[in-house]
Amino acid sequence: MRYLLGMLIVLTLVGMRFVAAADQPSKSSGEPAKRINFTLKATDGKDVSFSDYQSKKAVAIVFVGTECPLVNLYVNRLKELQKEFAGQNVQILAINSNPQDSVEQIQAHAKAHDLPFPVLIDSDQKVMDLFGAQRTPEAFVVDGQGIIQYRGRIDDQYGIGYQRSEPTHRYLADALKSMIDGKPVAAARTDVQGCLISRVADNKKAGTVTYAKDVAAILQNRCQECHRPGQIGPFPLLTYKHAKGWSAMMAEVVKDRRMPPWHADPHYGTFANDRSLPAKERDTLLAWVEQGCPEGDAKDLPPAKVFHTGDGWTIGKPDVVFNMTEDFTVPAKAPRGGVPYQHFIVPTNFEEDKWIQAAEAVPGNRSVVHHIVVYVLPPGETRVRGQEDGIGANFLVGTAPGDMPMILPPGSAKRIPKGSNLIFQMHYTPNGMEQKDRSSIGLVFSKEPPQHAVHTRTVMNRRFAIPPGDDSHRVYSVSTFSKDAVLLSFMPHMHLRGKDFEYKLIYPDKKEEILLAVPKYDFGWQTMYRLAEAKRVPAGTRLECVAHYDNSEKNLNNPDPTRTVYWGEQTWEEMMIGWTDYYFVDESAGNGKAVGAK
Repeated sequence: MRYLLGMLIVLTLVGMRFVAAADQPSKSSGEPAKRINFTLKATDGKDVSFSDYQSKKAVAIVFVGTECPLVNLYVNRLKELQKEFAGQNVQILAINSNPQDSVEQIQAHAKAHDLPFPVLIDSDQKVMDLFGAQRTPEAFVVDGQGIIQYRGRIDDQYGIGYQRSEPTHRYLADALKSMIDGKPVAAARTDVQGCLISRVADNKKAGTVTYAKDVAAILQNRCQECHRPGQIGPFPLLTYKHAKGWSAMMAEVVKDRRMPPWHADPHYGTFANDRSLPAKERDTLLAWVEQGCPEGDAKDLPPAKVFHTGDGWTIGKPDVVFNMTEDFTVPAKAPRGGVPYQHFIVPTNFEEDKWIQAAEAVPGNRSVVHHIVVYVLPPGETRVRGQEDGIGANFLVGTAPGDMPMILPPGSAKRIPKGSNLIFQMHYTPNGMEQKDRSSIGLVFSKEPPQHAVHTRTVMNRRFAIPPGDDSHRVYSVSTFSKDAVLLSFMPHMHLRGKDFEYKLIYPDKKEEILLAVPKYDFGWQTMYRLAEAKRVPAGTRLECVAHYDNSEKNLNNPDPTRTVYWGEQTWEEMMIGWTDYYFVDESAGNGKAVGAK
């Protein structure tokens, strides 16, 4: 999907005129109904009035924003609807009422997406209030008399926490067809999901809780790692303007505990990269929004957080960066069966063994790169080898929507033998527009001779069949450590039917210990859980993984609840992998063993 995240619709802020007509009786209820009429500036600077379209059988009006992820996902759908209804006396309009969208953002997006319909600027939110719009992308269908006949979502393909391969209901299209045929709209109101539109308000300087004194530091420590240019966050949270513009949405996701994203059950394990929001910070953010987002005194601002040099890197400035040797063109639409995994061989030309303390794979084009897995292919080897399953031993690092860079504790490192090649395994997901990608990997060398050679083990099961309709199908995998070992991190991996995942140790004396429980697995945000303290386990200890899958209609992500699901590479198939980083206690990093030694 992914992680699900392109940019969208655009408009200009050049001023605006607004006209609201009087109410008229509603045809359906007999109560007064608002008659829509307005005039706004479009991105080309021209006035556009609703009255210009009174001869149309229907006008579809969609409220949009340049950074809302769901709006971005629906850009091409709106263009498809414009094409579908061309010549049928229908008009599509987009309106942007977001206070945080700058002229530059609006203009850039309008040009980038080449929208075939007018995009209008509602800078003082009067038209938003006229409609009662609350979210983007919220759609309205209005008849030629200015009466709203439909309000709600575009369709049901995308929502908060899910996305289907295809919509099952085309609400906006169906409403337009009904209007063209002169029939009542069957579903006149549907619940819309998307980004809340923050209210325009004067900047408040004073307040019990202020941005400068209280909120800026929380955003720096909890949010800006992702919400800054070049990272996975769909919009930045670096300034007061950014934070205020997204304040309504911030309050919602904090209340719902959707953000910051952290899916581990707090009853098991302690993790160095735990980004969950402490109760005190949560209360502070909510109080700030409730008080009207006061800015406070600039002298109370903390120093701006300095991120690592190099665009897009979270591991620090890499000592070396390797890029794919060529661009790959991702088609606008996936062929039947999906875009096959692509593999690119990249020579390291290392003249000596290198020990890697941190590594990060970075998509060249996040809008179409679903995941990257980078393997080490030592000289003389012709294929990626594994332990018992064919995947784990040569694994170096991967990335998917979420948090997956390899960051090893001091004294620990992975070895890349001299003369090795790197293999980029690329999984692409088309987004409706032909795209190019050239992804990269950055490596940070161990600054001191490491004491421990780190390996990756895949505790996995490839032999399962998830029955149709089963809402909690259990799949089990296990791996036994033949020698004393130290566990460092875990990364559970499933696809769209993944429901929950658990890592458990079974010691030789039969004692059991849960290391990690993820009660609500999120395919759109996959995390590497790094232990705050490494876990030593004796020889003979079993590491068991248990996953459950929801293959029922209740799972809104489910591509097809009527089919039996097996292991496969594409997202509509399934996987069950418990990635685990570890080292053996008796294995010195300097003993010359190859990456992946057992």
